[in-house]
Order: sequence, then C-alpha cells, then structure tokens
Amino acid sequence: MLESAADPDVPLLERAKFCAIFSQNLDEFFQVRVAGLVDQVVGGVGRTSPDGLSPSEILRAVARRVGELVDRTEHVFLEQIVPALAEVGIVFSSWDQLDDDDREYLVGEFDARIFPVLTPLAVDPGHPFPYISSLSLNLAVVLRDPVSGERRFARVKVPSLLPRFVVMPDGERFVPLEQVIASHLDRLFPGMEVLETFAFRVTRNADLTLEEEEADDLLAAVEMELRRRRFGSAVRLEVDARVTPEVRELLVRELDLPDDAVHESVGPLDLGGLWALRDLDRPDLKDEPWTPVTQPRLAAKDDEKVDIFKVLADGDVLVHHPYDAFNTSVEEFVRQAARDPKVLAIKLTLYRTSGDSSIIKSLVRAAERGKQVAALVELKARFDEAANIGWARALETAGVHVTYGLVGLKTHTKTALVVRDEGHGVRSYCHIGTGNYNAKTAKLYEDLGLLTADPVIGADLAQLFNYLTGYGRNVQYRRLLVAPHPLRERLLELIDGEVAADAAVPGSGRIVMKMNSLVDPVSIDRLYAASQAGVSIDLVIRGICCLRPGVPGLSENIRVRSLIGRYLEHSRIYRFANGAGPGEAVTYFGSADLMPRNLDRRVEALVPITDPALDRRLTEILEVNLADDVLAWTLGPEGTWERVARAEGLNAHLRFQELALARARRVEA
Repeated sequence: MLESAADPDVPLLERAKFCAIFSQNLDEFFQVRVAGLVDQVVGGVGRTSPDGLSPSEILRAVARRVGELVDRTEHVFLEQIVPALAEVGIVFSSWDQLDDDDREYLVGEFDARIFPVLTPLAVDPGHPFPYISSLSLNLAVVLRDPVSGERRFARVKVPSLLPRFVVMPDGERFVPLEQVIASHLDRLFPGMEVLETFAFRVTRNADLTLEEEEADDLLAAVEMELRRRRFGSAVRLEVDARVTPEVRELLVRELDLPDDAVHESVGPLDLGGLWALRDLDRPDLKDEPWTPVTQPRLAAKDDEKVDIFKVLADGDVLVHHPYDAFNTSVEEFVRQAARDPKVLAIKLTLYRTSGDSSIIKSLVRAAERGKQVAALVELKARFDEAANIGWARALETAGVHVTYGLVGLKTHTKTALVVRDEGHGVRSYCHIGTGNYNAKTAKLYEDLGLLTADPVIGADLAQLFNYLTGYGRNVQYRRLLVAPHPLRERLLELIDGEVAADAAVPGSGRIVMKMNSLVDPVSIDRLYAASQAGVSIDLVIRGICCLRPGVPGLSENIRVRSLIGRYLEHSRIYRFANGAGPGEAVTYFGSADLMPRNLDRRVEALVPITDPALDRRLTEILEVNLADDVLAWTLGPEGTWERVARAEGLNAHLRFQELALARARRVEA
C-alpha cells in the first residue's frame, strides 16, 4: 500500500487513498496483532515463535519496523503527495498559512459546527485523567492560570463525526480539524493562557476474548465484549513530534505504556481521513471509472429481465467481481428468489454486508411473503460485530430464522441456497463465493462466485446449512470441501497427488494457488516437500506469506507473487494439474485461506468447477495473475518483496476489464 502511495504512475488522489488504506491497516495491525503480543507478554507466555523470537523480542522488532514505515509514510505524504496536489490546486493548509478572509470563514465554521460539540476535560486533583477512546484524535493542552501562575493540563477530543479536514469554500483547500480547534482554545478555556498544544491518538486492544463455551446467550456475550472493547488496554500512542517531555511522560504514565509503544509523527495523525479526497470531483486525478458489466448469460433480452432460475437450469454461471456486476448477478439471484411464488426457502450466510443492503431487504421481503428464510449471521466478524447484531435483530423482527454461528467457530463461508418447487419436485439453486454479500466491497474487492443448480452441490449445501443451524457430527459432503472437517486433508491429498504424478511423468506436477494469506505450517511443509520432489508451484498471495520461496534444496520450485492495485485481490483459487486423474486438472475456489484459523476455527467452503468452459475462465484468471508485470511483486528467499520488472506492461486489473467487455460484446453481436 505504501509503495503504491509513492508510485508516480498512480493517479494523485489514488495515491492519497493508498496512504489512507496504509494508515487504517496499521491501526488494525496494532488493535489485533500487536495487542495479542502484548497480552502474551503480560500473561508471561514464554514460548517462542517459529522464527525463534519471544513475544517481547517481536514487539521490539515491530517498534523498529513501524518506526521506519511511519517515517516513510510521512515522507511520501508531506514531500511527494502534498506538493503534487498543490500543483493541481488541491492544497493542505495549516492555520498559519491562511489569510484573514480564510480565518474569518473558519471562525464561522467553528462557531456553527465545531464549538457546540466540543467538551474540554481538565486534569487535576478534582478531575482524574479522562478515558481516551481507541483511535480517537485528541489535543493535549497545557494551560497557565494568569492569577495563580499554576500550570494545568487538559484534553480536548476532536469529534469523530466531523470531517477529518475542514474544506474551504473553494472546495479544494483543506485544513486539519485539530488545527482549527487548536486555534480557538481560548474559547474553550476563557481567561486561561494556552501555552502548548499537541495532537495525540491512542490505539487499544480490540480483539474479542469471547468465552463462547461459557456463554448462555451468544448475542448477549458479543454485546458485552463490544462494551469491553471500548476499555481495552492501550497498545500504541501516536503523538505530535513537537511534544514536550512533560506531556509525553504524562501520557505514557496515564496510559500505562512502555516507551517503545510511543510513535512520534511530524505529519497529521490519522491519515485514514484522506479517504475524503476521493469525493472530490477531479476525475483527472483518479483511476478511469469502471462500470461492472452484467454477466452475459444474465443480461436482459429485449428489455425483459432474465429469469435466473431458467438460466441456471441450463448451466452454471461464473461471476468475477468487480468486472461482472454484483447487483445483476448475486443480488438479483436473491431478489428473484424473494419474489418468486415457487420459491419455498432461502438460506444464506452473512459475514459482512453493506449499510443499505439489497440482500437484507430481499430476505425480509421473502419472510413477509411466508417463505422459509434462514440467515446465519456471524456475530464475531471482526469490527462488524455491532452492525451484524443490528442486522440480526432486524431480520428476526421480520420473521427470518436467525442463528449466530457455532460455538468455537466463525462462519466465514459465503453461501446461499434457494429451494424452489418446480411441479415435478423441488430443485436447489446455489451461490458459493469468495466474497461477502456486500454490494459496496463488491466494487472494490476482486472475488469469484458460482451460481449453479447442480443437484450434488445443492445437496451438499443443504447438509452444510443443517449443520450450521442444527446439530451434527462427521457431516459428509460429496463435492464441497468444508472446514474445519475435510478441507485441509483433501488439499494435502491433492498436493501429494501432484508429487505422485510428477514421479510418474517428470515435469507433469503443477500447483497454482491464489489466496489472501498462507500461514498454515502443515500446508507449507507439504508444499516444501512437493517442491523438493520437483513439482512446479506458483502462489499468488495478497497478504501474509510464511513460506520462503526459492530456497535451494527446499523451495527452488516455488514462486510467490502479490498483486497490489486499484482492486483488493480477495478470491481464493486452488488448481492441481492432476487432481482429477493423470493429466486431468481440478480447480476449487471459495472462502478459505491456508491459515490455521481458517482451517481449524472457521466454517469455510470450497467448490470444484466441473464445467470445462468455466474451468477455462479460472485458468485464464490465474494466467493473467501470473503474467502481470505492472501490479506484481515477488517474494524472495530472504522474505523481502520486490517489484516485478516491467516487460510487456500487462496490468491484470485492466486486462480483466477488457475481457469482461469483450464477453459482453460477443453476446450483443
């Protein structure tokens, strides 16, 4: 993300967006990963990680690396992005740079919109140090009483519901909100002398520690943990680099933080607020707009909306978001199911969804029409817990049968099942995907989905939903691979199968995997063994990769790459050249990454693609990923990433747009 922000070939407002994403990713890293390490240190956990480091040593390494990254971020933002934006009329101004007319305007804004929501909090014997909520932006204010000469400390919270930057009337100049507040502190502390002001920000442990086995009511237990999250222990303090030793020491003491948890910044804190720049009407500074196309088999004919159930009865449909439209495929599938009088039941898993969800509305409509509707709402979806509680209650009120997941497991699978009475009997229609039922992220995340009326997959999904909403052990599936039961074992068998195939016909063993993260030690060791046996392995890993490729004698037949661009690579694809027999490939896709949490502590599902035409589509997707030399990075044996040298100039995201348009044109012709 950070290198994309620094890339001069990326449009300016997109570079600012990448700064925002980097900032938000770093916040979550501290809220969850670093918080877990801090818990281990506090709990006296002495075990070392696979690389031989103790939790304390890892925390020190994190502090060093984060310091380097923050320095790099400040350089990219202040020395590259800000001057470049100024050249095209978008100016980040400080209060000191404004003229009298500008300041007069901001005085009016302060009086009308800011002052009424501010609450100054003094710190003295009668006012204890206030609780600082996680990720809130604050001002530390040092005051002096002109009568007694006594120095005082106060805290002012920058309201989170106000825009991060105040926009000037010309619409293209921005002033940090905290500077506007700092310039009016005399209004908050009348009669006092304002000596110093420093911005600071606290990050707290946000990882739920839910003891589900002891929870009589999972909904109530999650709600309780959300309240506790607000009061999680501090794990990071970001503060203005100008901070005085006096104020720094006060904050560190009151927040109970070690010195290496303090990160000083010369630039504005919380660059996540740069997302606001995406709303500017400056198409010249953004990526070319892209409107997803309707998957050709789902496109309207002669202005009449297609009957999705009739289409699926004729064969499976593969959708590739955001190139194929989500609203005319997945949303339309659920919408038609809700309205169709022949549909008897709709079952669906909800991990994350958007604020104004068409799918939620369709489920409510279906329940109101008397259909059997079941929704498994995963309450433990990190940082979406509160939203999912709201959805769960709204669905229950409408008569939907809502369940909250399984004890000890997160339900992460992306599946929907529609049961339809077709006269001669009932038929199941299914959707299995790699992404959430979220219309907003479907425009930003690269994902896959299969729409099918395959009776075997329908029977498997029925088994899965019965397991999720009822009771069951050792559930058997004929085609789906489901975690935490047979998924890992079957993938390991397929890896071993490539070893056997290569032994029989040297050079024939081939594995291509695309996923978000590769962490599972068992899977990594098996891939190492396959590489040593001569199997050719290509891995496309967006995030964490704990495998080291290209190590002589261990992994010289493994290559790892990552694609970073305008869309977030989110699909998971697993292809084995001999998985269905010698020379006969098999390809799965679904919700599961190769991580212990996905394979052991989540409900996940992978589906095999049996239609040869759709399998060719998946092969094409993997080939484009492996051919990209614009967005791609490669991982070296030392664990460092380097950009792929540009040769053909193939940008995978642009290529997939071209392919989607070409498919649509062929149908129109």
